Amino acid sequence: MGKAQRTGSSRWLQRLAPGLAALLAYRRSDLPRDLVAGVSVAAVALPVGVAYAQLAGFSPVVGLYASILPLLVYALFGTSRQLIVGPDAATCALVASAVAPLAAGDGALYLSLSVALAALAGLFCILASFIRLGALADFLSKPILVGFLNGVSVHILAGQLGKLAGVPVDAPGVVPATLQLLRQHADYHWPTLLVGLGAFAVLLLAPRLLPRLPAALLALVVSAVVVAGLGLDQHGVAVVGAVPAGLPELKLPSVPWDMLDELVAAALGLALVSFSSMMLTARSFAAKNHYDIDADREFAALGAANLAAALTQSFAISGADSRTAVSDAAGGRSQLTGIIAALSIGLVLLFLSEPLRFVPIAALAAVLVMASISLLDLRGLLRLYRFSRIEFAFAMLATLGVIWVGAIKAILVVLVLSLIRFVMLSSRPRIDVLGKVAGISGFHPLANHPGATTWPGLLLLRFNAPLVFFNANYFRQQVERAVERAGDGLRWLVVDAMPITQSDVTGYFAVESLKATLREKGVQLVVAGRYREIAEWRRAHALEKDDTLYFPTMRKAVKAFLDHQADGDAGET
Repeated sequence: MGKAQRTGSSRWLQRLAPGLAALLAYRRSDLPRDLVAGVSVAAVALPVGVAYAQLAGFSPVVGLYASILPLLVYALFGTSRQLIVGPDAATCALVASAVAPLAAGDGALYLSLSVALAALAGLFCILASFIRLGALADFLSKPILVGFLNGVSVHILAGQLGKLAGVPVDAPGVVPATLQLLRQHADYHWPTLLVGLGAFAVLLLAPRLLPRLPAALLALVVSAVVVAGLGLDQHGVAVVGAVPAGLPELKLPSVPWDMLDELVAAALGLALVSFSSMMLTARSFAAKNHYDIDADREFAALGAANLAAALTQSFAISGADSRTAVSDAAGGRSQLTGIIAALSIGLVLLFLSEPLRFVPIAALAAVLVMASISLLDLRGLLRLYRFSRIEFAFAMLATLGVIWVGAIKAILVVLVLSLIRFVMLSSRPRIDVLGKVAGISGFHPLANHPGATTWPGLLLLRFNAPLVFFNANYFRQQVERAVERAGDGLRWLVVDAMPITQSDVTGYFAVESLKATLREKGVQLVVAGRYREIAEWRRAHALEKDDTLYFPTMRKAVKAFLDHQADGDAGET
């Protein structure tokens, strides 16, 4: 095979299965960390899968099925090195709310509808990747990602406190749940609390005393041994319970055609929420670990993982923030972490399902609390505060959104915040008055160079954004104010068109209105830069010729003005 052919095959593989391409170039030095992280993820994913299956109304083993093949598929097609996919509380709640009314108490139909829902959501995700809807994720800025991750940290922590104390906490939201937990202090189940505190002790000491062993797994094993040895499950300490042995049977999903309309609507919403949730987690961990992910490829990978879930007769999955946090905290370096986690879960289902029943819920809660603490980025918040108070405020709003309405509803909050921030930046861009700075080529803002050279009768302006409907009126107003400040001696107004990468009809009419104002004042409008694009745009829209002067560069526009002034002076003499 020639070099060109190998290069072409490599690019094709990178586009189709970026995770597989990364695994083929795997560094052996990462194996110890990935192995530890994968087993740690499996240690948390096993009981979590059982719990979320029960939340969604399925047999406990269905939650474990959703944690095997989807993880393997995502590892091959995903671009995130840390992200772990699997059962998610929010996704499970959406599945239950969509399917329960349709199934009407029929258990077999309930499972069939859930499998069909996962398949449809997967297909919609893959379709979205082809039409490049992954660009939706680009609206998530760094401050909002930091804020969301901090909010998720607090949300996970608050959700586990009741399990640590052995009391039911059913209040929605972080604040109501915390207040309910405090009011129930007299009802704390002390054996459960002691088991949870013991798991915390193992999690804190294991990295120092036994650094080669996964702390999360060790904490759950020790806790399970204590519970089984002392019979604490007979004294009120909640445990995972019995899990059937064996791997899932692969089977094509069947769609109940008479309920297709309801399933399609639910699948569209599920795909959007699952992708938004997954991308927030994936982007956050990618930023933390200094690499980029491909949003469109992530959409396709999520779709493939959901199709894998449907193939194993389980339910829709998404990015799992708590298990991703465990992977990151344990030092996971690549997609191999997810593969090891999936294989570990499969081995447990084959050979170790019986001991799993003794794992205490309180120990699992302790592991999740430790993982949530690793998500807190207080240093990042401090840096945002020093850099920009506005960016810090947006980060805090994202955090408060998760705390107040929960992680799933906060997705809408975060998207709205991102949109508001985008509109703020784009609708009110900086407008610079320019001058010539000695020793530096080009033209530069007077605000940064107060000593820059300007010319009587000439005003140079730069509008630092596309000129479109949401900022066109602002552009006209700010330019008119600059013209007023320039005084009666102004003859040419030169607008640097290079930052104006795009314009629409609203922008065009704003310029036309501005030109009318300038004519009344005897000021010539001059546009410098994007000479060819402007000509083609005017030709394409069959616009009439006008009296605007166009120059290919700012330098040529200034030279033309100075020549014009010189000619005028010569004529007078």
